Amino acid sequence: MFIGREKELASLSELYHRAGFGMTVIYGRRRIGKSTLISEFIKGKKAIFYTATKVGKERNMELFSKRVTAVLDPALADVSFPSLESTFDFISRKSGSEKLILVIDELPYWAEKDESLLSVIQKYIDTEWVDKNLMIILCGSALSFMENKVLSEKSPLFGRRDSQIKLEAFNYKESALFVPDYSLEEKAICYGITGGVAKYLSMINPEKSLDENIKNLYFHTDGYLYDEARNLIAQEFTDVTLVNNVMEQVASGVNTVNNIAQKIGESLPTVLYSLDKLIRIDLVQKKKCITEEKNRKKVQYVLKDHMFKFWYAFIPNATSVIEMGQGDLYYDKIVRPNLHAYMSSVFEDMCRYYTLEQGIQGAFGNFITNVGTWWGTETMESSSGKHQQSADIDVVGISDIDKTVVLGECKFKNDKTDKSVYDLLLRRSASISAKYHIIKYLFFSLGGYTKWVQSVNNNAVVLLTLDDLYQPQRVK
Repeated sequence: MFIGREKELASLSELYHRAGFGMTVIYGRRRIGKSTLISEFIKGKKAIFYTATKVGKERNMELFSKRVTAVLDPALADVSFPSLESTFDFISRKSGSEKLILVIDELPYWAEKDESLLSVIQKYIDTEWVDKNLMIILCGSALSFMENKVLSEKSPLFGRRDSQIKLEAFNYKESALFVPDYSLEEKAICYGITGGVAKYLSMINPEKSLDENIKNLYFHTDGYLYDEARNLIAQEFTDVTLVNNVMEQVASGVNTVNNIAQKIGESLPTVLYSLDKLIRIDLVQKKKCITEEKNRKKVQYVLKDHMFKFWYAFIPNATSVIEMGQGDLYYDKIVRPNLHAYMSSVFEDMCRYYTLEQGIQGAFGNFITNVGTWWGTETMESSSGKHQQSADIDVVGISDIDKTVVLGECKFKNDKTDKSVYDLLLRRSASISAKYHIIKYLFFSLGGYTKWVQSVNNNAVVLLTLDDLYQPQRVK
């Protein structure tokens, strides 16, 4: 069953129904669902769908030509074309009034071994196909290649595309569609262990319990996600040990370049180089304090991909136990009791997404266009005097139009959110109020709220639960 991607399908459909030639580029990290999206789109349409592989220039050309003849003239299935140009000439001759779709999936596998490929495509777009009823889709998982070689100004194809789609992971609401009968808490955890990646979500069996699915996917040696993080890093990098060391540090909360370099005994340029590569493939992101985005000293590196976050949190320490066939026991004893603690950062991401989604609609009384986090220090008073301590605010939603802000605190716990959490957010809001006018205090809680919090007589306070996060309507 195909789920979601309505916006992307609409974009592709619009281009398809436009008369004449059109080209789009689709790219995104591995497992994100690019091929599935294209397969869904071309259903019932005349299409040549070729997936390139790491077999070199000549073999890719041979396999591509066979796919072309299989679609356009099956009687010529055994015919071999001497060059790519002759294959493209054949496509030109066979193009008629019916729209034809030409898909080259995993384009980098072919183009990296054939430097002329993109230039040949460009030549045919400009000369042979410009008046044809033809739609080309170029697709790839190697983000740096697609951005630098296909989309950039230096590419032979620059200026030829009509659109591009960078396919992202599903958000938490879309991810819930894969497990419609799960509770909201279970849906949130499914998002937290898959990161909204289409392939991983499709591996969840909705007829089994959440615990069974996590065990089967992560804590059995034949589980699809048991070796997934290792495999993806091995596919993307040659310096696997270095990258893995950097990822382990970031996953454990060591999030500045200096501290990472010190922990793994590498130079700053070496660590920065690895971090830049991890950012390019969407596994790590550079996080800035939202009120000081130009402050280069206030930068943290965090894992962007929740699957990797879960994997590094639990799998490395469990490997020997899982290899002995006791992964289920490890999950029951170690992982299950710590799932809520793991989900805290995931829940914060969900709440920030919700705040931006609702804030764009004006649900909080302003027009929010930027949501992030704040961290710094706060001054505390005690019997021994004043002292500084580190502090952070989970959700900060800013409206630059009128310099207003909403602040939020998130708790993914079964315990009810109480007065201490309320007091903490209001106290820390003093660090923001000098720059922005605070119009709402948002509280997000899995376990609900104590009577004291519910009785707070303050129109600026908004109490939210998972029910609110999974509902489409706006906050009042």
